Amino acid sequence: MFSAIFVSLAILAGSVTARPLARATADVPTDTQVLNYALTLEHLENAFYAEALSKFSRQNFKDAGLPDFAYGRFLEIMRHEKTHVDFLTTALGENATKPCTYSFPITDPKSFVTISRSLETVGTSAYVGASKFIQNKDYLLAAATILTTEARQSAWIDSAVRKSSAWSGPFETPLDMNQVFSIASGFITSCPSSNPPLPVKAFPALKAASGATAAPGKSFKLDFARPADASTKLYGAFLSGQNALIVPVGADGSVSVPSELRGTVYLLLTSDANGVSDSSTVAGPLMLEFPYDSFGNLITLPF
Repeated sequence: MFSAIFVSLAILAGSVTARPLARATADVPTDTQVLNYALTLEHLENAFYAEALSKFSRQNFKDAGLPDFAYGRFLEIMRHEKTHVDFLTTALGENATKPCTYSFPITDPKSFVTISRSLETVGTSAYVGASKFIQNKDYLLAAATILTTEARQSAWIDSAVRKSSAWSGPFETPLDMNQVFSIASGFITSCPSSNPPLPVKAFPALKAASGATAAPGKSFKLDFARPADASTKLYGAFLSGQNALIVPVGADGSVSVPSELRGTVYLLLTSDANGVSDSSTVAGPLMLEFPYDSFGNLITLPF
């Protein structure tokens, strides 16, 4: 059997349309804006690890059934994130954005691990998506070295700690700046007014309806704010690797999950049946996980 994990921190039969993830961007951010965007995410990760690992001990991890080595490795990841913050802050100098105030739903070591893998996975997709905007080759190289570390951390959490696949396919899923900020904003309660403005916005939230569970080959109901124009036709865009699998959304807000999806998938609601763009995004992303074994079979994880 299998499970679907939702992070945010009536059945409709419809065709699936696969579209490449090509996104037009009207306003190209500057290198300083991209680095501050990255620093915003690194501040969030740094605060998350500092808060969580001050709450839990190595013994707490062992008592929760986590591998004995896990606590020490998470301490390493915490130091990595602090180093990333220091590096980007130095590179930006007086233009560097400051940390915000955050709220993380951490209740125990296992909830910490679940949120950690989500942050590392989204962080990887964030660097992939933003890399195309970086003009300075030295900055691009620096971003690439952080990207690969984020990817290694995400893979380690999924495979060594959670006993799932270390990847979701042959290609990482790129997320654009608004998509990433929409996820990150769920953990941010306030930011210093002196912080330089970022060219980002958060889309309306997208959640699974109460009691709904997503699974490949099945339909599930969504919870979101309807567009002002009730006649707007909506589609679900499942982002996986370099493609968006687009399916119609039912009148009751239900969507069919393509049966071939595996691993981490991001779901957006869009008004465009032909592709994904910020201008057509209605809500999301909703981060979904469809764990699978080494033979591609869907599985249930311990947590």
